[in-house]
Amino acid sequence: MTQSIQQNLNLIEHHLKQYDLWSVQTPSSEQLSSTTPFAYDVMPFEQWLQFIFIPKIQFLIDSEQALPSSMSISPMAEHVWGQQTQLQPLIELLKATDKLFND
Repeated sequence: MTQSIQQNLNLIEHHLKQYDLWSVQTPSSEQLSSTTPFAYDVMPFEQWLQFIFIPKIQFLIDSEQALPSSMSISPMAEHVWGQQTQLQPLIELLKATDKLFND
């Protein structure tokens, strides 16, 4: 499972870059410490994926810590990007990622 999750993290990064959603500017420490789900109060969803989700899951994998046993990030992706047909592959990837954590 860890290998599949790692592959999905790499693909999420690839898709964010492909769709020009990858940010070169790191959010402030205040933004990164948001406790609001998906930090939606201080950053766009794609930045949450890039600066919070991917690094956190990567840290857990690298340090061989327990991964979350359930996750539901694709509904937020559908909410934010649902009308952008070009982003459907990314949304589907996030659905697959949710499924990996929830199985």
